[in-house]
Amino acid sequence: MPFPLITGLYAGLSLLLVLVLAYRVVASRRATRTGLGAGGSLALEQRIRAHGNAVEYLPMGLLGLLLLELTGHSAWLVHALGATLLLGRMLHAWGLSVSAGTSQGRLLGTLLTWLAFVAMAVLMVWRFFR
Repeated sequence: MPFPLITGLYAGLSLLLVLVLAYRVVASRRATRTGLGAGGSLALEQRIRAHGNAVEYLPMGLLGLLLLELTGHSAWLVHALGATLLLGRMLHAWGLSVSAGTSQGRLLGTLLTWLAFVAMAVLMVWRFFR
């Protein structure tokens, strides 16, 4: 069985995204001298949640991508869903960092992430019954 290169690409890019988001949390913690929690800093809380949201969604999304690739779905489809997932998480993180409330980035990022999740779920269930 060949190595799942497409999933590897999106896993690598996702790791870089999570690292950037984690760095932003650490930098903000140092600037505010906050060891645990957000210490009342809205900016720090936003950064914590941007990182947390990425860490909450990316593992399941990457697992779905891996299963699609391993079960023989076309490369273009795996790429399309991987790009949709990653773009969704990037937009969500950006949207959360510019506004603590609703924002276009958060909305579009959430929609893209959920679209990728629904598509992967339907494709995997469909593959089982096919």
